[in-house]
Amino acid sequence: MIILANVLVALVALIHVYILVLEMFLWTKPQGRKAFGLSEEFAQQTKVLGANQGLYNGFLAAGLVGGLIAGGDTGYAAKLFFLACVAVAGVYGAATASRRILFVQTVPAVLALVAVIIAG
Repeated sequence: MIILANVLVALVALIHVYILVLEMFLWTKPQGRKAFGLSEEFAQQTKVLGANQGLYNGFLAAGLVGGLIAGGDTGYAAKLFFLACVAVAGVYGAATASRRILFVQTVPAVLALVAVIIAG
């Protein structure tokens, strides 16, 4: 079960690295604008905001990777904390920005969180 839990944690981390790339580097490009439903003008006006959001997603990914590397009690605690952060951020994002965030962020985080707890 620990292998499945760690694979799910790694998947959530990879999702957030991808979100980092979209927000920090592709926000004004066609792929980024399409992902977030942004007009070219709005994307240009908000590119600093997008980069800031991307940085936070990078911190979430780094925390999850840190938990995977640390292992033991420290890694377990880090995985629980950062997965909970991702889940809460996903619920908030789904409620305020796009329901799709619930499926992209929250569902994978909750699945990984349950797996980590069961693998305990």
